[in-house]
Amino acid sequence: MTRTLAVIALVLACAAGASAQEAPRAASKATASASTPLNLNAATREQLEALPGIGARTAERILEYRQKNGSFRKVEDLMNVQGIGEKSFLKLRPLLTVSPARAERVTP
Repeated sequence: MTRTLAVIALVLACAAGASAQEAPRAASKATASASTPLNLNAATREQLEALPGIGARTAERILEYRQKNGSFRKVEDLMNVQGIGEKSFLKLRPLLTVSPARAERVTP
């Protein structure tokens, strides 16, 4: 019985070590799935890459689109970016929002 417990403890310790190595990557993905949606008009490349299915090149295309066309007016405008189709968009939709970027806000 004691030997069985020792083996189980060793297996759990090994699994915990592997999980600790994956923690930085998992933390960045967790940021993308947090309860607060990501603002497309203020998102950084790193924040965009943390979204599911968005790699470095697609994140760069989103930033290029934003720079060329100005702020996203609605989340659906993301489908105008090459590499983001309807299927990808539907997965991302709950994770995103659009509001004016800080620099674009007009004070009355």
